Amino acid sequence: MDRRNTLGIDIGGSRIRAAVVSPEGSLLTRAEGVTPARASGDAVVEAVAQVVTQAMQGHAVGSLLGAGVGAPGPLDALQGLALSTPTIDGFRDFPLRDRIAGAIGLRTLLDHDGHAAAYGEWQFGAGRGHHNMVYVTVSTGIGGGAIVDGRLQRGRRGMAAHVGHMTLLPDGPVCNCGNPGCWEALAAGPALTAAARRAGFSDGEAVFAAARAGDPGAMAVAAAEARWLGIGIVSLLHVYSPDIVVLGGGVMNGLDVLHPAMSSEIAARAMPPFRDTRVVRASLLDNAGLIGAAALARDAFGGDAPDA
Repeated sequence: MDRRNTLGIDIGGSRIRAAVVSPEGSLLTRAEGVTPARASGDAVVEAVAQVVTQAMQGHAVGSLLGAGVGAPGPLDALQGLALSTPTIDGFRDFPLRDRIAGAIGLRTLLDHDGHAAAYGEWQFGAGRGHHNMVYVTVSTGIGGGAIVDGRLQRGRRGMAAHVGHMTLLPDGPVCNCGNPGCWEALAAGPALTAAARRAGFSDGEAVFAAARAGDPGAMAVAAAEARWLGIGIVSLLHVYSPDIVVLGGGVMNGLDVLHPAMSSEIAARAMPPFRDTRVVRASLLDNAGLIGAAALARDAFGGDAPDA
C-alpha cells in the first residue's frame, strides 16, 4: 500500500484549516486562516488554496497521496457538490471538490465535516477499537457522524448523520436551516452564548468558569445547556446503539461542568439497556476533522488503513 503522507483540509463557517498528515495520523504541518463565509464559493476556494500553500511548506505536491476535504453540509459527497450550506453563502450547488482539486493540484476527496471528524476519532482517537460509535461536535453548530458495524455511515448522497437538525422542540427557536427547534438551535455555541448573556455573562467560557467557582446563575445556565445536550444524546443512543459517544467542539471545553447534569438527563430518559453507554470527550480536539479527512483520502486513494 502507498505510504505517502496525505493532506487534510477542514472548512468551517469561520476558519479553514489544513495539515499534512502521516499514515499514522500525526500532524506534520498545520496552518489555518479565515473563511470568507459571506463571499462566493470561488473566494472560499482561493482561501483554501492559500492555507494549503502554508501547510505544505517543505512538502512537494508529488510527495502526497492526495487530499481529503471535510466541509459543512448538506453536500453530495459522491458528486463533490456543496448543496446548500447555511453558514457559507457561496456553497449552493457548488462543485467544491473539483474546484479545490484544480486549485491545489491534488486528487481530492470531499466528505461531510462531521463524517471526517468521526472517522478521525474512530481511527486514531477516543473511538479507536469500537465497532459502533457516534461522534458529535458542539460548536458554532452541531454536527456529527456515526460508525455502524465497523463502517462509516454515509447514507444517500453521503448526507447521513446531520444530527444537529433533529427536531427536539417543534415550537422552539428557528435554526440556521430554517426549521424551528433543531438540536443545533437549542444547544450549539450561539444558543449557549445567548443564554449566558441573558444571565449576565459574556459567553459560554465565562459561564463554565463561574460555574466551577459555584456561581448559582452560571450553574443554572450550564444545567440548561446540559439538559438539551442530554436529550439529544438519548435520541442518538436509541437510533444508533453505539458502544461509545464521543463529544468534540468548543462547547466541550466545559464538559467537566456539563457532564453531571447531562448524565442525569441520559439516565432519566434512555431506556435501561442504553444507559451504560460511555460519553467521553474527543481526544483529537480541533484536529479530528483534519486527521479524519486525510484518513478518508488515504483509504480512498490506496493508503494502508490501520485496524480499528
